[in-house]
Amino acid sequence: MDLTGAIWRKSTRSSGNQGDCVEVADNLPGVVAVRDSKDRHGPALTFTPASWASFVAHAKRH
Repeated sequence: MDLTGAIWRKSTRSSGNQGDCVEVADNLPGVVAVRDSKDRHGPALTFTPASWASFVAHAKRH
């Protein structure tokens, strides 16, 4: 999958980890990409927007 147009962002809660966290790009149509901020040229996981929203909702509850 081509992610060259991805606009990556970190969580505002990541500041206590010296910036090491996951980054999310949700600006691409039909896909949400997630990568490790320490390995920006490494692999990225991709999810459908619905799957990502479900994951985030579940994580907020726990």
